[in-house]
Amino acid sequence: MGTPKPSDAHPGGFFAKLAKKIFGRSDKPATAQESIPYKHMYRDGICHAEGRLYTKTISFGDITYHLAQNDEKTQIFESYCDFLNYFDSTVRVQLSAINRYSDTAEILNSIQIPDHGDERIDPLCREYSDILEHQHSKGNNGRVRTKYVTFGIEADSLKAAKLRLERVEADILNNFKALGVTAQSLNGTERLELLHGQFHPDGREKFHFDWGDLTRSGLSTKDFIAPTSFDFRDGKMFRMGAHVGAVSYLQILAPELNDRMLADFLDLDSALTVTLHIQSIDQTEAIKRIKRKLSDIEKMKIEEQMKANKNGYDMDILPPDLITYSTEAKTLLEDLQSRNERMFMVTVVVLNTAKSKSKLENEVFAASGIAQKYNCALRRLDWQQEQGMMSSLTLGLNQLEINRGLTTSSTAIFIPFTTCELFQTGEALYYGLNALSNNLIMANRKLLRNPKGLYNQGRICNREKNLPCSKKDFRKPCFKFLIVRGLRSAS
Repeated sequence: MGTPKPSDAHPGGFFAKLAKKIFGRSDKPATAQESIPYKHMYRDGICHAEGRLYTKTISFGDITYHLAQNDEKTQIFESYCDFLNYFDSTVRVQLSAINRYSDTAEILNSIQIPDHGDERIDPLCREYSDILEHQHSKGNNGRVRTKYVTFGIEADSLKAAKLRLERVEADILNNFKALGVTAQSLNGTERLELLHGQFHPDGREKFHFDWGDLTRSGLSTKDFIAPTSFDFRDGKMFRMGAHVGAVSYLQILAPELNDRMLADFLDLDSALTVTLHIQSIDQTEAIKRIKRKLSDIEKMKIEEQMKANKNGYDMDILPPDLITYSTEAKTLLEDLQSRNERMFMVTVVVLNTAKSKSKLENEVFAASGIAQKYNCALRRLDWQQEQGMMSSLTLGLNQLEINRGLTTSSTAIFIPFTTCELFQTGEALYYGLNALSNNLIMANRKLLRNPKGLYNQGRICNREKNLPCSKKDFRKPCFKFLIVRGLRSAS
């Protein structure tokens, strides 16, 4: 399982080699498959990304954060800070929050109630189905919101990387469990399906793949996930198959950030991917860097004081920027030394995709408005669209040299938790709308962790016997009549 397939040794398979032979280009990707920046994808979910880098991906769910009480929010935030502090400087971390469209017909089909061939029940079923469709239109069940953490380490071989990745994977799953978040590791097929969804954001093209097809067809895994083409000739946007996209980075200008920023990005009605590349800095090295900066600032202070003494004005008058830098550096040093904070280099990338250029510009403008709301700026990656696009893939690769130093608490402010959704297919009942997202709550409580419920049996009134009800019966209607009356009043 750890040995790469012969077809994986040549990214892009037969068509890539044919295109390279025809066009004679070896320095640039000749096909869309060659543009995808990974070497091998293995069945167990380990991806050989580049050089000595091997990565794995974990999918995690959501918990109710923004509707929680303040003390519960603080507890979740502190636990998430501990989660980030786990990663040392040898582990690369990528957090991905992906909004993409799903097949609305499948969702509507899952909430439809089929006819039973009974003239008394079928009208109620059709009426109930119409109500569910109306409630579905209020939310965003047409968009699928998923979150992933991709982590990678450098190793000389797959065997050496596998042992370390499994250890890190187990620790991450335990940390998510302590947070109360459901999480699972993705195997090779699931990671390929995830990449396929990123290359086909409308959700219409289905993913079809089998490991046995590699040997029979001579193709590589990239042939099953790649779009029809890439076009990066435009400096401010790119074309990916039938879609256009634009990649921007978040320029953090605000002195204080808000934990609603990431949630507001994900609430946009668009196909969007928000990626955070997080690289921890060794604690000793981070403290040394800040001390060197403080020494430089003190040197500048002395030079300003000497200049003031020479020109005959007050030595205590210093440039405002110099005073600000000195105060911030001292505060940062104190945080690292006494407040359980670490230093991270963070790159925040936002990828927007759409069907047309006009719609894309509107969606980028809406995302820029969210950043401006929190006193930040969303800057377009001019002539770096390809690097930005590949950095948005869940491969753990950061091809951008744009980053910002943040402490643990500042990094954790991009908290990926909003509200827990409950939407089960099959024999599920409608329980209302989510208070934050307005999505349908469909659940079969027999399949939940605690299937218990409250049932008021009462007495059987004449309506259960298809007999006329007395006035006494109308004062205490039966449960079945309450359901029917509720459906009619809701319509």
